[in-house]
Amino acid sequence: MSISRIEIFKAGLPLKRPFRIAIGETRVTETIFVRVHTDDGLYGLGEASLFRPVVGESRDAALANARDLAHLLIGRNPLDIDGCVCAMRAFLPNNATIRSAFDMALYDLLGKNARLPLHAVLAGAKRSFVTDNTVGIDTPETMAAHALEFRERGFTAVKVKLGTGVAEDVARVAAIRDVLGPETAIRIDANQGWDRVEALQALRQLSAFNIQYCEQPVAAWDFDGLSAARALGAIPIMADEALFDEHDAMRLVSAGACDYFNIKLAKSGGIHVALKINALAEAAGIKCMVGCMTETRLGLTAAAHLVSARANVVFADLDGADMLREDPVVGGMLYHAGGVITLPDTPGIGADLDAGFVAGLECETIGRNA
Repeated sequence: MSISRIEIFKAGLPLKRPFRIAIGETRVTETIFVRVHTDDGLYGLGEASLFRPVVGESRDAALANARDLAHLLIGRNPLDIDGCVCAMRAFLPNNATIRSAFDMALYDLLGKNARLPLHAVLAGAKRSFVTDNTVGIDTPETMAAHALEFRERGFTAVKVKLGTGVAEDVARVAAIRDVLGPETAIRIDANQGWDRVEALQALRQLSAFNIQYCEQPVAAWDFDGLSAARALGAIPIMADEALFDEHDAMRLVSAGACDYFNIKLAKSGGIHVALKINALAEAAGIKCMVGCMTETRLGLTAAAHLVSARANVVFADLDGADMLREDPVVGGMLYHAGGVITLPDTPGIGADLDAGFVAGLECETIGRNA
């Protein structure tokens, strides 16, 4: 089996409402889809959801890199995922998100070739689990209304975006806790928005609201600041933007900088490296969450298989598709009441793109019969 051709699709997916975090705002998700074909008639699908403030990749840059990666992979054995991923990392070491689309497509092909769903290919069980839903930065009143909407839909956990200033962030969480009551879990995410002093002040004050954990309170490069936030002991700390690959994971473990890891396929470059991160975390006694950008249910289903397959992943933040105005995916994971996610039993990822949706996208084909 060898890779014969690769289709690259460019898409813009509008959100239901603007989504703001401390380091940026998005209204339309810039996305690249790839479809990797083999010479025996199989194809695998992958998705790169690009949020430049986090991953540093624009859609146009990712599109150019996708062409180069396609040329790199044509003729290779798609089942040699280790070899393919090593070649992509050597060629584009700092472009994790576009690499993740190809990685995802390779794992989709692996499952289809084995006639097994991806969680089984990863040697894990099929299990349902619960995702939170995320409240973007706004006024305290608007954020409280959005949080209440999620609770009324049955979500048992809400993630709250913060990071624009201690006083206003405390006001936001106070308003949200007031409408949610004591039962709903609140997770907070500063997205690097606080400096070290602000982080310590905010964590002290926010601990009064029974916060489950805080993601990335300080800049991604500030491992000492992250360690100080953890040492404070007010709220458990989760690394996000500080964690892209297994090398970052090792540094975080060595520094004792966090209580949890947030693994995102768009940051890790896909499933292959995500598995390495989780293995390091498990060896160090660190539990993980699998998070997301604003992917469709294609990318989220790949992530959901990872959650299902690894018991060390105890949290899920896979609400991205719920933020999109249009759902272009056929099959795939399903959202149920209360934020419960269930997986398909079909081979590979088990998700495909709607043919009508694909027909409306810009497409380039590289390889044989291109």
